Amino acid sequence: MHKKFAIGFAETLAFSALPLFLGAGTLAWPAGWLFVIFFVGWAIATSLMLLRHDPALLEERAKGIFQQGQPLWDRLVLSAVTILWLAWLVLIGLDAKRFHWSDVPLWVQALGLAGVLAAMSAIFLVFRTNPFVVTVVRLQSERGQRVVSTGPYAIVRHPMYAAVLLLFFAAPLMLGSWWGLLGALALSGVLVLRTILEDRTLQQGLPGYADYARQVRYRLVPLLW
Repeated sequence: MHKKFAIGFAETLAFSALPLFLGAGTLAWPAGWLFVIFFVGWAIATSLMLLRHDPALLEERAKGIFQQGQPLWDRLVLSAVTILWLAWLVLIGLDAKRFHWSDVPLWVQALGLAGVLAAMSAIFLVFRTNPFVVTVVRLQSERGQRVVSTGPYAIVRHPMYAAVLLLFFAAPLMLGSWWGLLGALALSGVLVLRTILEDRTLQQGLPGYADYARQVRYRLVPLLW
């Protein structure tokens, strides 16, 4: 477990700091370091919480983005998200630090920081609430998967994705990149597609989910969708 934890830490650092600072072309970027510190710190805090309260879920999430029983469409979606995520961070670094294409006011960056912290807090709560929120889309009959309808799941059916959408749009603002919002739109489009397909899979295969979907009508955004 400790080895997997170390590998996970290294991967989180690589998937946040490396593309961001490659785009920036310098390590002298306080906003970039602040984002990386928050992102890596959040990942560590979440992992430690799961290690204590739900090691089985931590073990499941350590299996990676390609797993047995995962539908082909989910493999394609996760591949697209990975590529877009890396390109998005490079773009933000190019814009905000290397070429200074954007001029984002400090108060907007502060709002972005607040949004990033809110998104990370919401995702942490999702992990604390749902023991079946694994990395890939698959029905977990071997783990006794059941419908979770408490906490954030009483508001929308996919609260993690809702929080990730907030992160997509808040991070570029925090880092000072208007152009990063275009990348956020691309990432959000893929995430919305995954939400639709995952919701359909759960309604077809998870007992009780169709009833839950009738009770909690909205997938991502209350009163909207």
